[in-house]
Amino acid sequence: MEILGMLFGFFVAIIPHEVAHAWVAYRLGDPTAKQAHRLTLNPLAHVDLIGTVLLPLFLMLMNSRVLFGWAKPVPFNPAYFKDQKTGIALVGLAGPATNILLAVLFAMGIRFGHEYTGNTGLTILVYACLTNLFLGLFNLIPIPPLDGSRILVGALPDSVIRPYMRLEPFGFIIIFAMLNFGLLNFISVVAVEAFGKLVGSNALTP
Repeated sequence: MEILGMLFGFFVAIIPHEVAHAWVAYRLGDPTAKQAHRLTLNPLAHVDLIGTVLLPLFLMLMNSRVLFGWAKPVPFNPAYFKDQKTGIALVGLAGPATNILLAVLFAMGIRFGHEYTGNTGLTILVYACLTNLFLGLFNLIPIPPLDGSRILVGALPDSVIRPYMRLEPFGFIIIFAMLNFGLLNFISVVAVEAFGKLVGSNALTP
């Protein structure tokens, strides 16, 4: 049941995350994601071979208690936005905001419904909440290509945006370097602390 909870938490975090990007871009006038058939909750439309299949499978084989990965990034074209900087920031914010909203909803389910869910239901809710918290916080890191960099673009002066976005080809190198210096542990601690405050002290006690 733990594996079921991990898989549910993983997919219920990464798929709505990408759909939120697509929906906000579409609402702002950009049909790119819709035309690419990405404005859907169908997981098959968002599967990335490495981030959605191989990496989670590897982590499960290694008996990891946390599944980490990503879905295929949603394409969008800022040229459709009336205000490109604001549009980019809103599209970037949509993913993490959706994860945090979902985490709050799952936490409320745990807090007020834990007596009725049974162990299996509780396990699924816990993983769904924690995974959404972790993914939402992780993506707020302002390093391209993470969503935090898109959000920051909305606040940066135009003269700084171009050199800042030149970091994107090196973004994952920077992120993995930071992970080696404890970034992953820091985000995990913040997510667990937020989880505890959301669900309350008595929600997980027998």
